Parts: sequence; C-alpha cells; structure tokens
Amino acid sequence: MNAPLATLYPAHLATLRARADQALVLGGFDHLLIAASTPLGKFLDDQDYPFVANPHFRHWLPLTDAPGSWIAYTPGGKPKLVFVQPHDYWHVVPEAPHGYWVEHFDIVIVRSAEEAVAQLPKGRSAVLAPACPAIGGVEVNNPQTVLDYLHWYRSYKTPYELALMREANRIGARAHRAAAAAFRAGESEFGIHLAYLAAARQIDAELPYASIVALNRHGAVLHYMHFDRTPPAEHRSFLIDAGASCAGYASDITRTYAAPHAAEFQALIDSMDAAQQGYAANVRAGQSYPELHLHAHHVLAQVLREHGFIRMSAESAVESGVTSAFFPHGLGHPIGLQVHDVAGFQQSERGGSIPRPAGHPYLRMTRVLEPGMVVTIEPGLYFIDMLLAELRDKPVAADIDWAKVDAFRQYGGIRIEDDVVCTDAAPENLTRDAFTGLD
Repeated sequence: MNAPLATLYPAHLATLRARADQALVLGGFDHLLIAASTPLGKFLDDQDYPFVANPHFRHWLPLTDAPGSWIAYTPGGKPKLVFVQPHDYWHVVPEAPHGYWVEHFDIVIVRSAEEAVAQLPKGRSAVLAPACPAIGGVEVNNPQTVLDYLHWYRSYKTPYELALMREANRIGARAHRAAAAAFRAGESEFGIHLAYLAAARQIDAELPYASIVALNRHGAVLHYMHFDRTPPAEHRSFLIDAGASCAGYASDITRTYAAPHAAEFQALIDSMDAAQQGYAANVRAGQSYPELHLHAHHVLAQVLREHGFIRMSAESAVESGVTSAFFPHGLGHPIGLQVHDVAGFQQSERGGSIPRPAGHPYLRMTRVLEPGMVVTIEPGLYFIDMLLAELRDKPVAADIDWAKVDAFRQYGGIRIEDDVVCTDAAPENLTRDAFTGLD
C-alpha cells in the first residue's frame, strides 16, 4: 500500500531545502523567492487566460490556485508562504491553506499582490518568476546558476512526487477508458473529449496539456486539436493523447484503437504495443536515452518489414531516413511538474547541453537515465501525406509497397505512450500499473 502524502511530504520538503541551500551558495544569494505568478490578461479585454502556477512554486507546495502568492526561503529558517486571499465578490476566493503540509510553513495571509511583495525579505535574492506579467516592486532575475542546479535535481523525483504522479496516471487511465468506450459508441471527437473530461473530473484548463482526440486520418496530425463536432461516416481508428493532473504533477498517456472491422490495423497496433513495452522495459539506470530512441527506429523498421510496408533491411531503412518518415518525433521526454519537464538536455548541475543525435531534431531528451527519473516512452508509426510525398522522391521509394501504404492512410497513425520511472532495479510503469488497477 502506498504511504500517505502526510508521511512522504516532510522528506520531500527537506530535499528541496537542501537543494535550495546549495543553489543559493552557488549563485551568491541569501534568499530564494518563488512567485506563484498571476494570470496573463487577454489583449484588449478585461478577462484573463487560465492561471497556471509557476512549476517552482508547485514543487514546494500542492497549491495550484494561489495567484499573487509567494514562497520565501532563507537557509536555516522555516520556509514562508505569503498567501494572497483577496476581498473579492467577482470571483471565488482561494481557500485558506490547509492540509498535511501547512505545519511546515510560516503562513501569512494578505489581501493583495502588493501586500504580498511587502512581506518578502530584503537582501540578495534569487527571484524565480515569469518575466510576464511584470511584478511590481520585485526585480525578477531567474539566475541561471540557480536554475541550472534546481532543474538538474528536479529530474530526480522524491517518493512524494512519485505518489502524486501515480495518482495522475490513475486519473488519466480512468478517463482513457471512458474515451475508448465513447469511441466504440460512435461519438464524435468532441463527444469523446467530453467523456474524457467527465471521467477525469477535470476541465480543460486543469489538464497538463491540450488533449489530442483524433479519429481516422486525423491520427496522422501529430498535434491534432480540432475536435470535429460531427461523427465521421465510419469509425476506423482512434488515437488519443491526453493526461491528467494531481497537485500540479502531470501524466501523459497515449493509446490507439482500431474499429472491430479493421483487423489489419489492429495487428499493426499489436506490433507497436509489443515494441513499446520493450522500450519501457529498458528504462534502466545507465541507459542512454538517445540510444534507446535510435534502437526504437531499428525495431520500427522490423515492424514495417514484417507488415509488408518496406522490402529493405532494417539498417537501410534507418540509415536512409525511411523510418523517420513514419516516426518523425522523439521517443519521449522527461515528465513531472511539467508535461515536458526541464533538464532533458542538461549536461550537469552547472548547466551545459547534450546535443541530439544527427538526423533526429525532435528528440526531447539526451541524458543517460538514472534512478528517480521519470520519462515517457511514446513510439509512433504514422501515414503523414507530406512526409510520404517527400519519401516518394527518394531512391529508396522503390523498396516501399506504396499500395499498402496508401491503404493505411485511412487510419492516420499509431502512438502508444506510458510514463515510466527509472529505479535501481526494474522500471516502474506508472501508466500500465494504473490501467491494471482499473481491471
């Protein structure tokens, strides 16, 4: 049984304090100030965009709705939360802080963002906040030395963070099941999306990213976000890439389904699912993520051969760029407080960048996996008109069965994605575990 959050949180906070202590020493600062931030206003309007709290703020606290608030930390002292609870009859006022974490903070409640700034310590401060909107009375500096150190260690999730990510995956898995049922019931993309939101019990603004709900050929658009309101004449395939949030932590899950009559597409999904589980099993300490990505291209080439799309060797398919036409994005990315989490390319706690392998410009992580890291594993196989047209003009086109490729365009594509924890031993697949827990 998972330990309760109240048990896990003190050690998490102690870890963050120790990291902050070292980051401040490296940067030559006395205080760490973290703004929750405030919502951005819409141009020529009196409305705001949905508020998303600064991930550095959410790292310390399970507060996602605290605009204008601050965390102030001075090494050796208790962290302070300056919480803005305005007098306001236009909007719902944020609840006063409560729960398992409040005893670990000195909490001051104020009525405005200006009053909050007045509560911040003076002196040399590392101020972590977005540059826009500007914060009156505070000079936001986001010192790179401090950010590099904090981002590097944010890659290693604490047991508390993993507990929240497990719950984010459980919420997402439940919603994915509802979306699959809506697909089988013949719903439109919009109707499927509504079923997903209802099952997740989260609105669009609360999800970690905009959902992709794609029927038939729309699955070939990597970031399809159109939401047709009318069901297609025939449901052939369904690709959904959608996550959920838990106290500011994200899940990122993708599944692809075939209609009952689309046996040939289902067989291709089954091959991709087996391949994906093989990559997930390799999320182990010491594994180079770029090498795992390149391995995925070689396995994809074998899948393309087995299903009759190509006649060339797997090695030739990778070297000539054929696999990149069918799989044009990266194998995955770090995930945590942000769906595409920080430090995926970082060389060390002092910064630097590890380049992507040549010919793979969209890979989102180049580090070696270590215990505590959480990454997504999301291979794909798509039938994208633009990329296939470019492939037709290459000499290798003679080794491709274009009739078979054309027959599969109606299905759009396949993507299967899990969130996987690197441990000291076998990986923990948060997503597969979450689906199993529903059964």
